[in-house]
Amino acid sequence: MAASVHADQPRLIALLERLVNQNSGTMNFAGVEKVARMVRPEFEALGFTVTWKPMAAAGRAGHLMAEHRGKAGTKRLLLIGHLDTVFEPDQPFQTYVRQGDWAHGPGVADDKGGIVVILGALRAMAAAGTLRDANITVALTGDEESMGEPNDVARADLVEAAKRSDVALDFEGVVVVDGQDMGSVARRSSNSWKLETHGHGGHSSGIFTTEAGDGAIFELTRILAAFRSELPEPDLTFNVGVVAGGAQAAFNADETNASASGKTNIIPAIAVANGDFRTISPAQTARVRAKMQAIVARHAPGTDARISFGESYPAMAPTAGNRALLARLNMVNATLGWPAMPELPPIKRGAGDISFVAHLVDGLAGLGPQSTGDHGPEERVNLPSIERQGVRAALLLTSLSRDPSRLKRD
Repeated sequence: MAASVHADQPRLIALLERLVNQNSGTMNFAGVEKVARMVRPEFEALGFTVTWKPMAAAGRAGHLMAEHRGKAGTKRLLLIGHLDTVFEPDQPFQTYVRQGDWAHGPGVADDKGGIVVILGALRAMAAAGTLRDANITVALTGDEESMGEPNDVARADLVEAAKRSDVALDFEGVVVVDGQDMGSVARRSSNSWKLETHGHGGHSSGIFTTEAGDGAIFELTRILAAFRSELPEPDLTFNVGVVAGGAQAAFNADETNASASGKTNIIPAIAVANGDFRTISPAQTARVRAKMQAIVARHAPGTDARISFGESYPAMAPTAGNRALLARLNMVNATLGWPAMPELPPIKRGAGDISFVAHLVDGLAGLGPQSTGDHGPEERVNLPSIERQGVRAALLLTSLSRDPSRLKRD
């Protein structure tokens, strides 16, 4: 299998170039579907049944689902990647460029490089005869970078696939620390919050009096300062994205911009802010929400405030099952004579699609290639890491596919 992955690299790199040169920004629905059509025959040639799942109901293009049925009673594996990128057609960053052992381009790593790793591993398994008996489902979502709504519609197919699986493996990029590939057994959640404060408008000469109170902006800054001093705990980050306040203040429709007006001699009547916070588990999410609500409720004189929350991605907690999968991957590394992969601190990894199924199956993240500059015009993928990760994946998938399934067949 290692020799097959090595021999396949020119073909895989050529495929990567074609995928990158086809724009598939999340909101470029036609482009996302074109990428799906480009990879569809690759899976079909390996004996997968491929289905396109339209996602008009969630306001997105759709997902590609590919299923390979093997030997009954053996472990079912779910491989997760995504077709879309953060780069829409109106952005200047559109073209694949090779620079020695690195390639530069939109989505070259996140996650078109991950798709190529999946295909390289599966092709190596086919060449070695180990794919024949393997039960594998591949889920390539079309909206990982900007998920459709509602969440339960946008991720219904992924969740259903996980219910039929024993293991989930995420092919976004491996994180490298001090030259060492790291194993990802956890991904943090992505939660949004929106804050609105109110005060008594009036002449500034009366501020802080019993009648006028502290005003909306002082109340907002009190709350934000308390967040900074009272919320910190391990594996938690929180951020303020936009702030506005004055006699009038409001967000735009998608809450990416805010406008405000006022005067220096008028006590501000309203202030708004939004942001996110990221946690390692549902319990931490609930705890942080409760702390934030308690801080907001301690109103300054003459003010009122309310906070609301939204969840984009749940957490993938570092469970014993996930750690057992990392140990299994390190058995592969030992077989290859490669160093063991230490556990990556969760704070070094963002949210991802595998988190939607982490409560259903054991999983590993970060099986895709090494990269730098993701989500920006400097995005680059380390081309030798595509081979390295493809070899690891082929051996890991082969090993896992021989284990007995915990599920009963329909």
